[in-house]
Parts: sequence; structure tokens; C-alpha cells
Amino acid sequence: MARSEAPPVAAAPMRPRASKLRNLWRIRGVSLTTRILFVNVIALALLAGGFFYLDSYRKQLIDERFKLARAEVEIAADGLAKADMAERKDLLARIGTEQVLRLRLYDGDSHLLADSFSLAPPSFRLIDPETEPWYQKAARLLDRGVDFIVNAPQIERYSDTAERPAGSWPEIRAARASRRTEVYLRYAPDRTPVITAATPVGDNGEMLLSLRNALDIAQSVRDARQTLVIIIGIALLLSVQLSLFLARTIVQPLRALVRAAVRVRLGREREVVVPRLPERGDEIGLLARAVSDMTTALRLRIDAVEAFAADVAHELKNPLASLSSALETMDRVDDPALRRQLSDIAAHDVQRIDRLITEIADASRIDAELSRATFEEVDLAALVSQVVGARGARAGAGVPIRQSNAGNRVIIAGDAARLERVLENLLDNAVSFSPRDGLVEVSVWEEGEAAHIAVADLGPGVPLVEREKVFERFHSVRPEAEAFGSHSGLGLAIARTIAEAHDGTLTIHDRPDGRPGAYFLLSLPTAEEEHDA
Repeated sequence: MARSEAPPVAAAPMRPRASKLRNLWRIRGVSLTTRILFVNVIALALLAGGFFYLDSYRKQLIDERFKLARAEVEIAADGLAKADMAERKDLLARIGTEQVLRLRLYDGDSHLLADSFSLAPPSFRLIDPETEPWYQKAARLLDRGVDFIVNAPQIERYSDTAERPAGSWPEIRAARASRRTEVYLRYAPDRTPVITAATPVGDNGEMLLSLRNALDIAQSVRDARQTLVIIIGIALLLSVQLSLFLARTIVQPLRALVRAAVRVRLGREREVVVPRLPERGDEIGLLARAVSDMTTALRLRIDAVEAFAADVAHELKNPLASLSSALETMDRVDDPALRRQLSDIAAHDVQRIDRLITEIADASRIDAELSRATFEEVDLAALVSQVVGARGARAGAGVPIRQSNAGNRVIIAGDAARLERVLENLLDNAVSFSPRDGLVEVSVWEEGEAAHIAVADLGPGVPLVEREKVFERFHSVRPEAEAFGSHSGLGLAIARTIAEAHDGTLTIHDRPDGRPGAYFLLSLPTAEEEHDA
């Protein structure tokens, strides 16, 4: 039972706290598919908020019917108060029929004096829910569900008998006590509203009770609810399908990348193909290609490390074997001259091992050091002049070194110490291959947006088939007159690594003047100067 001057107002729904939503995203076990569905369902939940609006709409309609019921019963009571009993019965029958009401008149002792349904054919009948089709039962089920969602108050179920006394109607008791009109709301068996209004008739204690079955309100609200449910259902179906499609386009390629990355990490399949997804131009495609390129670079780096380790073992094995043989033989030799010769061999092998270890250490850490280096402005012409001036003629070799165009200012951005190392390695290589009294020429110039250093010697030159191989680690084409082991085979490899770290190139060509010999060309990007030369 509900008594009200206006329909009850449902409590406002509680909002989920923002912190709870944030915590949901922090749950590591929540998959991306679930999160996509969650976001779309949130939007549908906002659409489902229309149920609260419809409940407010229902309350407004009932409020208007409360006002109408109060006005109707008061007008009827005024008319009955001035009429005799015969006129009263005629008035009750006419108003009940015309206004689709059931009117009951009670005397001061709560006895029923007249009932419009007995005076004239009933203007309405309450529907038996057992006789209704299935869709009306579904509508009532929807009503109960919405009432639960909006936390609607419980409404008393309407029940009536023809002999029901006035004292059994709480609205009559309340109206008699307050001498005012009281309006109540109940639900018929089919959950349609039954609005009752009780008001005093005259001053002799008589009471008039009106009843109206507001089928139109129930039907209007149900139609709106059913339309909203259909819209939400279709939207939910589309949202789920679109969410799953979106999840497939995002999650499936990511899972393929994860599987490939795991297999690469485990190293179970050496030739695992990381999907590049060339048909995708979005961030997923960019990620796939980045992972694929990273995997390829990683494999190349691993192969290079493995090859470098094998080359190191091979290069160290020869001097160690020679050193071991010399030391073992020395214990069995009594000839002082032979022992001295074996001692010289051992000393040479130790020097060779020391040189190899130094070069190997440089080659191993040079990439890491350059990745952390801060490039500054370097004048290549001044750097070349400094290195050439400090060396002069190579001691004991008789090979002069000359800078052909000193004085030019050529500015680049780089690491001066590492670029000096490149020049030293190129000069060492040129001197080692040059004949006695052969001239090594160094040139520096700027052309366009590139700076160049050329080192030319008068040696035998480098065959075309060897011009890329000489930059490989431990690869060396030694002059026949040079003592074995005088060079590690790492100098040119280190020089090219430094050049490439400066976004430059180091290549070998024939001498431009047509003379025999090798011509090493180092090309580096120039830096823009912000001051006068």
C-alpha cells in the first residue's frame, strides 16, 4: 500500500567511484578483449539510464492522475451532497459510466449505500493475468525488473469484494480523520495502476470512494520500456560484435607477435619468422615491423658476436700454440743461441697476444662507447694536421706522410678521439703496405654537405674482390715481406665501425691519379657553423 500526494521518488543510483574504475585497468589479469568489451558496455549502461528517466515519466503521469482523481471525487461529492437518494444513484451511475470510474457511497456507519457498478454496467473490468498472452507476461516481468533496477518502493496489490466495508479502506479512514481528500495507488493483478480517492460528502459522515484502473499509463510506460529494451538489445548485440571484431584486429596480431617473440627468446627455432603485417598501416603494423626489424638486428648481432668469438679463439690459438711450443722446446735445448732464438719467439708471441687482446677489447666496447658519446664540433683539417705532424716519418719504416691541402677548415660533429683513431689506423695500414721511401698522402676537403679524408699509398693496392673483406674482423691481406702477426686484422674493421657511428662511410678505391696503390676515402656529414669561418 502506498499513500501519497504525489508518486514516490526513487533513490538516485549510486555512481561507481573513479578509483574503482582506475583499479580495474590496473588488474593485470584483465585481457585487452575484456577491457574493450567493458568500455562498450559502459556506454550501453549509460543508455540503460533511460530506465530512470522512464520511471520519472511514470511518476509524472501518476501525479497528474492523482490530481485528476482528487478533482473528480470532490466534484462528485459536491453533487451528491445536494441530491436525494434517487438522484444520487442516477448521478453515480452516470459519472461512473462517462468517466470510466467505479464510485461507492458509504454512510456515517461505514455501510455501503450505493455502488456505480451495481447501478449500471461496469465501465471497466480488471484483467485476469492468467488469461493474457505471453508478451503481456513478459511486460510484467520487465516491469518487475525495472522496479528492481530503479529501487522502486513496494506497491500494495489491489483486492476488492463487493461487501468490503468502508473501514477496510485506509484512504477512507484517513479522509474521515483529516476531512480532506486522500488518494492512494495500488497495483491490479496484472500490475496496472489502480488509483483510489476518498473524500467526505457533506457533514453527516458520508464518504465517497472512486476507483480508476489507469491502463493507459501502464501501456504507455510499457511501450516506452519495451522500445528502450529493444534498442539496448540491438545496441548490445552490435557492440559485442564490434568489440569482438576490434579485439580480433588488435589482440590476434599482438598474440602472434607475442608467440613469435617468445619463440625467438627461447631460441627453439632459429628461423622463426616474426610477422611484419605489411597490409596494416596503423600502430599495430608499425609495431610488427619494428619487432621484426629488431629481431633481425638481434640475430645479426648474435651471429656477429658468435663469429667474433670464434675468430678471437682462432686468432689467439696460433700465438698460444707457438708460445707453448717455444716454452716446451726451451727446456730441452742446451745451445745458448737456440735458447735465445726460442726466447725471442716467445717474446714475439706474447707481444702478439697482448696486441690482439688490446685490439679485441677496443673492438668490443667501441659500439657501446660511441652510443653514449656526446658529439662536438671537430675541425677535420686541424685534426689531420695534428696527427700527421706528430707522426712525421714512420720510425724505422722510412715512409713519409704528407698532408696535401693543409689550412682548409672543415667542421663536422663527432668524437675527436675516435676520429683520430680512424686516421691512425688508416695511416698504419697505408705505411705497412707502402714500399720504403713510398709517400703516403692525406687530403681533407668539403664538398656539398659532406667532409672527406683521403689516405693514398703507393703499395700494391687492394683487389676488387677483397675491398669489402678487408673491413671484416681479423681479415688481413699481408705484404709478403711483413713479419707474421704484426697486425691483428682489426684496424680497418674498427675504423669502419667508428665511421658508421658518425653516419659516415669508409670505402676503398683506385687512386684518382692512376698510380698504383690503395685509396681509402672517409666521408662524414658536415656540421652547420653558426660563426664566421
